[in-house]
Amino acid sequence: MLLHAGLSLAGATTACADEALFDAEGYRCARYRSVVDRLPDPARRIALAEALMLGSQGLFIDVLPAEGALRDAHSGQWRLAEAHQSIPGALWFPETGRAPVDPALWQPLLRHTARWRQDHPAWPIAVFCRADCWMSWNAARRLARAGLPGVFWLAEGIDGWHDAGRALAELVPEAA
Repeated sequence: MLLHAGLSLAGATTACADEALFDAEGYRCARYRSVVDRLPDPARRIALAEALMLGSQGLFIDVLPAEGALRDAHSGQWRLAEAHQSIPGALWFPETGRAPVDPALWQPLLRHTARWRQDHPAWPIAVFCRADCWMSWNAARRLARAGLPGVFWLAEGIDGWHDAGRALAELVPEAA
């Protein structure tokens, strides 16, 4: 599978103007917690009901920031300030929904997802964070623009999963 490195970091060097909500590449770069009013083309939205039925036949990627955490730049390991509850079985790649995205955080997510896609070519990749949050929108769009097929955005995120009566599980970040 060929991934387009130039597209995989779209927005990585494009700064957000002082008052702008979007950068030049179209990624949300400010006020991430607000109503999302568009689809993350070329990624598609997955309905919460569909996501709930996937079970282990999909890859769930959490991109919610690790509030108050510190990341060791040498090891890529995170030291968390508090526990993080998320969708069971999901992989957590904190801070990868920001714009611009840090390449040191984005590249491990892209590599892991591309390897997983080789083993599961038809299974969906569902990217999420919280409801009304642009970070998962950014990350889903960025993955799809990098050439990964089957990328979906779960708009309801952790909040929708929990509101549907599903349990949450404690996650630790994947090493970057």
